[in-house]
Amino acid sequence: MHLTHFGHACVLIDTGAARLLFDPGTFSSGFESLDGLDAILITHQHADHVDAERLTALLRANPDAALVSDGQTAGRLDGIDARVAAPGDRLTLGGADVAVVGSGDHAVIHRDIPLVANNGYLVDGHLLHPGDAYVPPGLDDLATLLLPTGAPWLKVAEAVDYLRAVAPRTVVPIHEQTLATPAMHYRFFDQLRPEGTTLLVPDRETAVDV
Repeated sequence: MHLTHFGHACVLIDTGAARLLFDPGTFSSGFESLDGLDAILITHQHADHVDAERLTALLRANPDAALVSDGQTAGRLDGIDARVAAPGDRLTLGGADVAVVGSGDHAVIHRDIPLVANNGYLVDGHLLHPGDAYVPPGLDDLATLLLPTGAPWLKVAEAVDYLRAVAPRTVVPIHEQTLATPAMHYRFFDQLRPEGTTLLVPDRETAVDV
């Protein structure tokens, strides 16, 4: 499986049987020229996870790609048809099996800010993109966790505790564009990671094996 990080929450996963792009949002770049996609998956409606303008162009360049999102996000994408999914659903996208996981809710930013829907996506039982929520997938052996690193809703202690709860073989930090110095958080992850977990910080727009 190959992974390419386009900054923040946007990640391309190539399983060899499917090319899946997650969360092409406003804080990410470099994904605009991608083609041959089997699916584009949106975890939730926030702009840093879905840029409707660039999404429209991306879908034009990938006419056979399925667009998958939660129901709230689908309702906000004017003129764009999306396949609605929720936790508990299983999808076949290209040659990949994708389970929709999580509680269905975004993490709490503040009690006065309404919650929005959030989907986590588990690819072939091996790689998890949790969106903006720390809900363990309930697996004994996860190969790769994409770990949200910085956001208004989290602190580094919560990120480390989630990393330890999931205990993947490889952790790849994402959702870092809200931070002035993401490397400081990466250092905490490396120091406090569970035994058996390897930290991998790919160069932007460079494919790596996971």
